[in-house]
Amino acid sequence: MANPSSPAESPSPSSTGPAVLAEFPRKLAFLFQPKRYKIAKGGRGGGKSWAYARALLILGAQKKLRILCAREFQNSTADSVHALLKDQADKLGLGSFYEVQQTRIIGANGTEFSFEGLRHNVTKIKSYEGVDICWVEEARTVSKSSWDTLIPTIRKPGSEIWVSFNPELEEDETYKRFIKHPPTNSEIATINWYDNPWFPAELQQEAKDLKARDPEAYETVWEGHCKVVLDGAIYANEILAATKSGRFTKVPHDPSKPVHTFWDLGRADKTSIWFAQMVGLEFRLIDFYENRGHPLGHYLGVLDERKAAKGYAYGEHWLPHDAQNELLASRRTIEQQMWDAGHRVRIVPRLTIAAGIEAARKLFDRCWFDEEACADGLQALRNYRYDVDPDTGQFSKNPLHDGFSHAADAFRYFAVGIAEPRPEDKPSDAPNDRYARRRRERQSQGRSGSGYV
Repeated sequence: MANPSSPAESPSPSSTGPAVLAEFPRKLAFLFQPKRYKIAKGGRGGGKSWAYARALLILGAQKKLRILCAREFQNSTADSVHALLKDQADKLGLGSFYEVQQTRIIGANGTEFSFEGLRHNVTKIKSYEGVDICWVEEARTVSKSSWDTLIPTIRKPGSEIWVSFNPELEEDETYKRFIKHPPTNSEIATINWYDNPWFPAELQQEAKDLKARDPEAYETVWEGHCKVVLDGAIYANEILAATKSGRFTKVPHDPSKPVHTFWDLGRADKTSIWFAQMVGLEFRLIDFYENRGHPLGHYLGVLDERKAAKGYAYGEHWLPHDAQNELLASRRTIEQQMWDAGHRVRIVPRLTIAAGIEAARKLFDRCWFDEEACADGLQALRNYRYDVDPDTGQFSKNPLHDGFSHAADAFRYFAVGIAEPRPEDKPSDAPNDRYARRRRERQSQGRSGSGYV
């Protein structure tokens, strides 16, 4: 096991902050040297989070800094490193220097720690352009769209982006962006449990026991080596086959063919949209979009933007059956609103989730994915996995509902809707929700009225 590094240097005499001595793993000494990107990866127990928190608290005590602590998904401050920073401030003797508030941590010299989720939070993230240091914790799951928003936002002269994560898949966006193709002016460290001088003996034994029992699992959990596919991944075999055959690649839009879209609807949850074309016997997934917290008008705007920018000529828009539910706010269904906006709509046939997954598996070998435009959707498909039964500890038959499941649900609707069209599923030339039926009934009886009331 490595010996601890020399204590971190105390602030210079010109600093107004308190003098602090703290020990760090040798491999993370670069945290105190200027670099645009500082990346620490490895398995469980390497002490990455503790070291990052300590370094930031010390630097923030030396001079006034604006520090953003981010992760991909954060529903509240409780999901962040807020509690870790508070604990480490106390351990470093900086408890009186930092005022711990509910959503921020403020230093006596004006240093400020803020906490944000990255996914679908573009407006808020762009307000942090004056940040000195951004720490992205648990960065494995950060999507391409989130990185593409965050990195140009952190643009203050001398600003830094710190990244810490436990790798799982080589095709995860964070791994590709920072490990396979590291950016200029970056420092990367691999740090594992045996590099952590303060790793407890009890966990040392757990690591050794897992190595003896399941060497492959040990390599991922404790050494931070990547897996080919995740444990319990629903489309594991399909992802492997598509990777081997090169079907995650550049897929051009064919302007002679219509673009069909396939939706999973949400407001508090995410709305996910796949854009697909049928060319011969191939299904070409050429684009993907996902967001949350927006009304339908936002997504109709996305369709218009894609049409103007990429020349899409839309065919049919496939919606889940809940698009026919009445909405109190508008007194119209989602289906009706899309028809009124000039879009041709079809409703995905109702199938069980298991049947939908099976449909997706059957057509996966005919799918080609644009790896750039569909990066976030592909990350979701790679991370779509079965839930774990809390009683048995084994994978259940039900998919895990998390940040990746919405895109996977939209892909399942794609499979169910497009795979084997049946005669009875032919689209009508108008909506078929209750309001549309009511209007047609009124018209057939010679009565007026919209049918909305």
